[in-house]
Amino acid sequence: MITQKTIPPRAWIEMGFLALLWGASFVAVRVALDEIGPLTSVAHRVFWAMLVLWGAVAVMRLPLPRDPRIWAAFLLMGLLNNVIPFSLMAWGQLHIPSGLTSILNAATAIFGVLAAAIFLADERITPRKAIGVCLGFAGVSTAIGLENLTNFDLGSLAQLAVLGGAMSYAMAGVCARKLLPGQPPQLAAAGMLTGATLVMLPLAWAVEGPLTLDLAPATLMAIAYYALAATALAYLLYYRVLGMAGSSNLMLVTLLVAPVAILLGAWLRDETLRPAAYSGFALLALGLLVLDGRIWRLVKHWGTQGKRST
Repeated sequence: MITQKTIPPRAWIEMGFLALLWGASFVAVRVALDEIGPLTSVAHRVFWAMLVLWGAVAVMRLPLPRDPRIWAAFLLMGLLNNVIPFSLMAWGQLHIPSGLTSILNAATAIFGVLAAAIFLADERITPRKAIGVCLGFAGVSTAIGLENLTNFDLGSLAQLAVLGGAMSYAMAGVCARKLLPGQPPQLAAAGMLTGATLVMLPLAWAVEGPLTLDLAPATLMAIAYYALAATALAYLLYYRVLGMAGSSNLMLVTLLVAPVAILLGAWLRDETLRPAAYSGFALLALGLLVLDGRIWRLVKHWGTQGKRST
């Protein structure tokens, strides 16, 4: 029987910091979008983060892979983990609040379970996972609102775009297990950001014009934040916490990101969400907690205790 790794106090602190970094990134991206296009915002994000992570790889003296297939995998990972989700979510944020974007982004874990069950032989849908996935989809449907699907408009398309980004994240997780086993995570992060940069720089240039730093101070600060802190630093912090707490426990970060984005969006951008968005997040959070396993084990424990007492 595989037991869940206990979360040490330091990991809790760093998980909270990681949630703050990621939660604030949604608002920072929205600030940048006031002046630059979504593709340009992504190009800035992956380029500057790439430089920082290659600096970290150099400091750590990690050996570079020689196999061309590894570099091809970096390119594919850059598409799935950066280019597609960053672009779809940035465009989506032009039409829906940052807080709602963060709620829908939390569906990544739900899609990840399904993608793993489909493409990985050692993953399967257990009763616990099935319940968690169903709760998650119920939460997503509630957050979107069925009326937004029947009365389809630009906001509805934006929400679907964000969900498309979450699906891309999920597929990136599957591909990482298949294509990059044994690669140091810092090197893998730098490599995929390099692949993303090779795609985003010419794409953003062709569609929205050349990149420039002749921008308003607020835009420059937003770019610096989401590229350097919420991407480069967050990647390094993510792998530290992963080593301390394990992948199952790290899922709890997802539950902390959305409240941070919602609060900052309301405070800094005067954003408001429909009550259904909060209800949807509650269902989605419950689904994630079921997938995490804590609630499931607690229910089984109560059931065992009840049988013993009779």
